[in-house]
This record gives sequence, C-alpha cells and structure tokens, in this order.
Amino acid sequence: MDNKRRNMLEEIQAVGFVLIELNLYLDTHPNDERALREFNTYSQQLKRLRTQYEAQYGPLLNSGLSPSQFPWKWINEPWPWDM
Repeated sequence: MDNKRRNMLEEIQAVGFVLIELNLYLDTHPNDERALREFNTYSQQLKRLRTQYEAQYGPLLNSGLSPSQFPWKWINEPWPWDM
C-alpha cells in the first residue's frame, strides 16, 4: 500500500476515534455545547476524508453504505483494515 493511501486511512481512523470518544462524552454531558461543536466539526471532517479516500481508492464500507464507482471496487485489495 502506498504511503499516501496509508496516511489517509490513518487520518480517517484517528478522526473516527475522536468521534467515538466525543460521542461517549456527550452521552454523559449532553449540555456541553463546546463538545457538541467539536463533534460536529470532526463529523464533517470525517465525511470529507471518506469522500476523498473513496474517490481515489474505492469504498470503505460495504452493504450500500458507500457508493461504488464503475467498475465495482469493493473487491480490490488491500482492504481498508489491512493497512
């Protein structure tokens, strides 16, 4: 896997991790407006990163959660989790 692709996947994973942590925090602190703003900011960043990655390398998710360009790219290796 080339370095650019690996770096993109690592950034997607890092932002996803931040979102999980913020989600857990917001579950117990629903009135923390700053945390909610951060959650929304990271959510938009993750959406942008996934869109960029999928445009270059194909879908990150299966089962209709990520659209695929022609030809079908889900079968192309390496898999997103094989980095």
